Amino acid sequence: MIILAGTPIGNLGDASARLVETLRGADVVACEDTRTTAKLLQLLGVEERPRLIALHEHNEDELAAELVERAREGDVVVVSDAGMPGISDPGYPIVARAAETGVTVTSVPGPTAVITALAISGLPTDRFCFDGFVPRKGGDRERFLARLVREERTTVLFESPHRLAETLRAMSAAWPAGRRIAVCRELTKLHEEVRRGTAAELAAWADGGVRGEIVIVVEGAAPEVADPEAAVARVRELVALGERRKDAAAQVAAETGLARRELYDASLH
Repeated sequence: MIILAGTPIGNLGDASARLVETLRGADVVACEDTRTTAKLLQLLGVEERPRLIALHEHNEDELAAELVERAREGDVVVVSDAGMPGISDPGYPIVARAAETGVTVTSVPGPTAVITALAISGLPTDRFCFDGFVPRKGGDRERFLARLVREERTTVLFESPHRLAETLRAMSAAWPAGRRIAVCRELTKLHEEVRRGTAAELAAWADGGVRGEIVIVVEGAAPEVADPEAAVARVRELVALGERRKDAAAQVAAETGLARRELYDASLH
């Protein structure tokens, strides 16, 4: 089978006994960096090292079929340098290929920076989304932030330390001033730090220079309050364009959160 195994994101003590057992029993370990994984195996006391195969963003598509075929004969463990594979790290093409060909996929759950940062951010955790790395180029980043301006869920993002200040300034320019942000740095490591504030406040801090792995957690936008009169007018507009009143009311209700029946009745007058 294919086994996705979570590795520590900083603190070696977070490695589970099951992870160690899985690595000891693996025939093949597909990993981002063979040197990093070899060091991890040594630290975890895995004496008989399995075969290590480099798996990264430049070769994972072409290696997926080969690794899935290997998994028909023995366990193939997939790891990233830190955290859960497949979450902004190599892994997805292998899982997709295995699912298509009927090869079993399972997981040895482990630490993930996304959930760790969300949990300690101090921001709402009931509804959230993960949107990967913030785009590097200015135009792409502006469009990315413009799309998130109305996102009502808490959003978790990755960023590199040397681009952090620039990204926070872009957030300050694109979003309302009071939107709360938490920057989580070096999670589970000796110098773990969480900075909370607005984008402008955190940009001023980041200008002094920041090191380490960075996760940004952003407060969701306040829900927009629908205008009932405008919603009823929209129903009438759709009806005039040929929509059935029932369907028009249902569509506008889905867009605004207003009651379908009330929109239907109001549009009759």
